[in-house]
Amino acid sequence: MGVALTAVATSVAGPLAFVALAAPQIARLLHRRTPGISLPGAALVGAVLLAGADWVAAHAFAPVQLPTGAVTVSAGGGYLLWLLLGRRRNGRTG
Repeated sequence: MGVALTAVATSVAGPLAFVALAAPQIARLLHRRTPGISLPGAALVGAVLLAGADWVAAHAFAPVQLPTGAVTVSAGGGYLLWLLLGRRRNGRTG
């Protein structure tokens, strides 16, 4: 259900908005000491993700340049799928 809702949100908002869905989760994973999600941390992770995706899109298959959105959806979708499968294995559903 989570993957389907993410796919709908991405199709409506565009593939670059997918970074906004993945960045807070990655920030929370990287900084587990504090409860909740830090807004500056999520913003920094989002900026790094987007800059990294843009660099990969421009240089991975040179001289052909991929759309940055294709890279963000591929990386973010894989990460969110990994998160969902990890929760299922640990017995957590929510």
